[in-house]
Amino acid sequence: MGFFSNQLANVVEWKEFRDDMIFWKWPNAELKKGSRLIIRPGQDAIFLNTGRIEGIFKDDGDYDIESQIIPFLSTLKGFKFGFNTNLRAEVLFINTKEFTVKWGTSNAINIPAAGMPGGMPIRAHGTLNFKVNDYIKMIDKIVGIKNEYFVEDVRLRVTAVLDQLLMKWIVKEGKDMFNLQANSFDIAQGISTDLDMELFDTGLTITGFNIMSFTYPEEIQRMINKNASQSMIGDMNRYQQVAVVDGMAGSSGAGGAAADMAKMAMGMTMANQMMQNMNQNASANRGANNAPAQGAAGARPNFCPNCGQKAGDSNFCPNCGQKLA
Repeated sequence: MGFFSNQLANVVEWKEFRDDMIFWKWPNAELKKGSRLIIRPGQDAIFLNTGRIEGIFKDDGDYDIESQIIPFLSTLKGFKFGFNTNLRAEVLFINTKEFTVKWGTSNAINIPAAGMPGGMPIRAHGTLNFKVNDYIKMIDKIVGIKNEYFVEDVRLRVTAVLDQLLMKWIVKEGKDMFNLQANSFDIAQGISTDLDMELFDTGLTITGFNIMSFTYPEEIQRMINKNASQSMIGDMNRYQQVAVVDGMAGSSGAGGAAADMAKMAMGMTMANQMMQNMNQNASANRGANNAPAQGAAGARPNFCPNCGQKAGDSNFCPNCGQKLA
């Protein structure tokens, strides 16, 4: 908070400098002897004469007009103020802190999207940071027609062009229209640059622009959520199982129709999987059993199948002549 006091005939007048005020101009152009200038932290006091800056006070403190302000201005500009002459000058208080403003689209903006002739309606919201960086521009463009300037004035100017800037940078940087948050940093950087140019002639500069979220229509958001769930699970069989379990968990109690259907679906799914596993195991077993059988049919026996005589290395039985292989 900051004040300028004018002490005259034991009457003290105070003007409070509000936190949401960017600048405020002291309405009395004539500063009497005995007046005091009080500067609070986070503000500068600028002395103007015929619309020109004559001196800037940046240090907070309590200053006497006659003994401190006038000698300071005389040193800077060579002014000669007599001891019996009051100072004719305007005092402009400027809030030097950084301001933070919340913004949001008042209406949905239609972003061109494939398959959607009217575009995709999207809303967004976030925060904006700005501060004063050029006194001369501010005095030339705003101070000359206003005695005070508020954060709300800046917010209205920003929101007047924000929808167009959002559309411009979403189309340019929104590589995935269904996942704009992934590109929100690049979108915000582009908008910040354009807004800085928009406020350039007012002496303000953008120090930060953030997009906190994008909001899609309800039906599109449901589709995005479903697609994200399927992508996270990957395996459609697992996705179906999870869906069944979710259906059971969402039922109100045992015996309900939803629970019965979910259990039946789960039972059928499990039965199908069991049958598939059994068929796979049976096929594997048949392959394993066939391989030894085929090998045994082509091997030569150790004993003659006709007379029982032990076979030697010959392909015929040495006792009865039976062919062995």
